[in-house]
This record gives sequence, structure tokens and C-alpha cells, in this order.
Amino acid sequence: MNVREATGRRIQELCRNKQMTEYMLIYQSGMPPSTFKSIMNGKSRNPGIVNIKKIADGFGMSIREFYDSDMFDNLDQED
Repeated sequence: MNVREATGRRIQELCRNKQMTEYMLIYQSGMPPSTFKSIMNGKSRNPGIVNIKKIADGFGMSIREFYDSDMFDNLDQED
């Protein structure tokens, strides 16, 4: 798994755990829907720390909490 895949999966996991829809997260994060969709479908090669911060804020957590998952251990190197 690479960083892009892990990020998308982490967002899905947090949505399930917090019982949020993607629409609710988009609204809470203040992120344009197109940016969010690009991150989720892997089209965004680098979602950027600013966008991850917005997503973490939408979940009511810190960036550190967002990345606190075994998903981000042993990731494949990206080109």
C-alpha cells in the first residue's frame, strides 16, 4: 500500500468510526468537494499537509491523531 491508498483508507475508517458520511466530512472540513474526491480516488498525487489538516479538523482531531494508525507503517515507496 502507498501513502495515497493509506490516506483514503484512513479517511474511510474514520468516517465509519465516527459515523460520518463523506458529505458531512466535506462540510465539516470546509474543503471543496472536488479536492476531497481527488484525494479519495487517488487522483491527487500528493494531498498536501494543508488538506490533511482540514480533514483532521473535520474529524475534530489533530494531524498526529489522523496518522496514528498501523496503516501508515511499512508503506511502499512512491515514484
